[in-house]
Amino acid sequence: MTVARRLAAVAGAGLLAGFFLCLPAQAQEAQPGAAAAVRKVGTVKSITGNTLVVKPDSGADANVTVADSTRILRVAPGQTDLKSATPMQLSEVQAGDRVLVRGAPGSAADPLVAATIVVIKATDVSQKQQQQLQDWQRRGAGGIVTAVDAASGSITVASTPTVSYVVKTSPSTGFLRYAADSIKFSDATKGSFDQIKAGDQLRARGNRSADGKEVAAEEVISGTFRNIAGTVAGIDTANSTVTVKDILAKKTVVVKLTAESQMRKLPAQLAQRIAFVLKGSAPGAPGSGNPPAAGSGGNSPGGGPGAGGQRPGGQPDFQQMINRLPAVTLADLQKEDAVMIVSTTGTGASEVTAITLLSGVEQILTASPNGMGAAALLSGWNLSAPGGEGGPQ
Repeated sequence: MTVARRLAAVAGAGLLAGFFLCLPAQAQEAQPGAAAAVRKVGTVKSITGNTLVVKPDSGADANVTVADSTRILRVAPGQTDLKSATPMQLSEVQAGDRVLVRGAPGSAADPLVAATIVVIKATDVSQKQQQQLQDWQRRGAGGIVTAVDAASGSITVASTPTVSYVVKTSPSTGFLRYAADSIKFSDATKGSFDQIKAGDQLRARGNRSADGKEVAAEEVISGTFRNIAGTVAGIDTANSTVTVKDILAKKTVVVKLTAESQMRKLPAQLAQRIAFVLKGSAPGAPGSGNPPAAGSGGNSPGGGPGAGGQRPGGQPDFQQMINRLPAVTLADLQKEDAVMIVSTTGTGASEVTAITLLSGVEQILTASPNGMGAAALLSGWNLSAPGGEGGPQ
């Protein structure tokens, strides 16, 4: 599953949560006297006759009997009440649909006899997620947090060593926080503004100001991650690990590669362009503030217009550049290769898990001997979901 799809899955869960959290009181009103009603929220696993097998968000699977008197209502993702709900038939419910079931305890074989089933169709969720993905691509921005102003609710974020902007939050802004030991978006939890600190990596979705220097955030996802830059000291293909001499932490670290890890190799031309960013000396280099030379193809790694993920207004998106590069494997790495890695912080053990590993970065590390400029560039290569890749709920 891609980064975009994982984040979209989290977004889908958020769409459901907003409705299901406010529904119980309404459902209770529809069933006066049902004080002992059982409530299940989950996903339809299978349907046989008039019985649904529901996989709850927690706990064991539940068999749900649908009676002739059972009300089945369809609501749209993001809907927060039943005012716009439409009746539907059991034959329209499919495996993969999200449901809230309320009813009375049944027999041992059928623990729940449904009085009301509220359904959010999987197809509706998928369509909503796709809309969100497109919106994150269009209005998403990411980077490393350089300052937090709690009084104004603003966060200063550097997208490159030379380009920063301010994320403006409000009471309506939604926050999501990554787990310390997981690169999975599905393991992210509801967050808050006060969890965000300098050095965190952050992705925001919202409208930009006319000058592009501020983002009015509707949603923010953030996390504390580790930036590693150095050379490969050892490769263990059997255990899918690589040992790196980290010039940032000035020690050796073992990095685990998983199916979720993104591995790319920068072509020499693109690595040189990024090195210019760190030196701040190349006309037309990404983030240099200088316009590209005529016929240079902008910031495109391949020379074609826009191929490098150039944002409207001239600001580059390094994640889009990287997403367009062909993937490599652990077998493609060699000792002494220069690498830049974004990883989890881990939970105290020496081994961390790679989120993104880039090789072919010798010129970048040469341009930034202490690795700090490289670390700033790494910031956009972790949470930059689709070009931004998705969005939290």
